[in-house]
Amino acid sequence: MSATKEFSATGMAARTAAILFVFVIIFTGLLSGAYLWTKPAIEASAAEEKMKLVDEVLPRSEYDNALLEDTLTLPATPELTLADPTQLYRARKGGQPVALVFEAVAPDGYAGKIRLIIAIRATGEVAGVRVTQHKETPGLGDYIEVKKDKNKARPWITQFNGMSLAQVTDKEWKLKKDGGRIDYHAGATVTPRAVSKAVLRAAQWAEANRNRLFAEGAAK
Repeated sequence: MSATKEFSATGMAARTAAILFVFVIIFTGLLSGAYLWTKPAIEASAAEEKMKLVDEVLPRSEYDNALLEDTLTLPATPELTLADPTQLYRARKGGQPVALVFEAVAPDGYAGKIRLIIAIRATGEVAGVRVTQHKETPGLGDYIEVKKDKNKARPWITQFNGMSLAQVTDKEWKLKKDGGRIDYHAGATVTPRAVSKAVLRAAQWAEANRNRLFAEGAAK
């Protein structure tokens, strides 16, 4: 009798394990199906968010290629203070180089790192700069963000538009307080100084590497 009960218990455990296994298979299948079903929508949403950010620094009217497909993976790049690999986007029109769009970091903000996205035209001009992440003091240094800048007609960050190494010397690429031409808000100089230096370094890096970046991995 004892052996019978033991056999019955063993059979029940086996059936339970089999049922659980079937449920795991079904659940895994449902998750996989849901992922495959939603993957295109997720990717499309991510691409849309990327394009919204790129649109802020480079108008779509300036290029006609599929920007998010014409990319390079940058390794850690000390000149841009990038410790990890990032994506660089190449804008072209009629097959000709128009601009490079990439990230950079200002490491010396008042409260730490300030992350930027920058577009540098093939002519060397800055097309646009935007701050994507920072921890600067609210109400004091956060005017580097367009949304938080009270000057909606001409946000502080837009004064880099059109600047180039050919037209602006390194000495001029500084705050007016430091003998340069860049405006700043009184009482908050560390933050704009850090951004200004980062944009200058980005322009110098793009100038030195432009031809290689546009040519590397380009479609034949």
